[in-house]
Amino acid sequence: MSRLKIAAGNWKMNKTFEEGLELAKSLSEKTSANGALMILGTPFIHLKSVCDALKDSDHIKVAAQNCSQEISGAYTGETSVDMIASVGAEYVILGHSERREYFKESDALLASKTDRVLAKGLIPIFCCGEPLSIREAGTHVAHVKAQLEGGLFHLDEDSFSKIVIAYEPIWAIGTGVTASPEQAQEMQKAIRDLLAEKYGKDVAEGTSILYGGSVKPGNAKELFSQPDVDGGLVGGASLKADDFAAIYGSF
Repeated sequence: MSRLKIAAGNWKMNKTFEEGLELAKSLSEKTSANGALMILGTPFIHLKSVCDALKDSDHIKVAAQNCSQEISGAYTGETSVDMIASVGAEYVILGHSERREYFKESDALLASKTDRVLAKGLIPIFCCGEPLSIREAGTHVAHVKAQLEGGLFHLDEDSFSKIVIAYEPIWAIGTGVTASPEQAQEMQKAIRDLLAEKYGKDVAEGTSILYGGSVKPGNAKELFSQPDVDGGLVGGASLKADDFAAIYGSF
């Protein structure tokens, strides 16, 4: 079964309004459809302007980097899925290691957010991954399994089939250290095997699983050529139009 190939950029807390709009327009100009999807995960202030700028693009979509688990109400500083959908964004990044570590987001909270995103017809990009201590202890598969079980495995088969998974070894995020293609493939196959155990082979084979962790133009092609690596969730390199365009062109 063919799976959607995706180059997703996570801008994190970077780019002013003008800089973000310029980056989105530049990426639109520098890339053309190649059968893969480019997703721009922007800060909330950019969502509408970037969605508007890319409304005629067939190969670039927009993601929020987070959302509230609440529908609406007295939650100062939060952003609901209704708000995200209303500006044209179609994806929401959930469970990034920074959200888990700095903001103490639990598996139960992420399960609630996942439900909210799916109920609105948006697509979650659900992040999972282990810190260096877990990798060194050799318990990384069990660690990621627990994240998937806690955040996603309450879903029925139809709902789960809409999910995009992003595996990010925390020890490789922003460190310049990249998991080797073999390490990435080993872990992403393990994730796909977990999905097959829970939902069956067809769902597992149809789920896009991205790799995140110091993806660059120089290593993207080798990483993406691995049979279970369906693209990347890219941080720093997604902030430079030439670099991210080259990563998208690696498929």
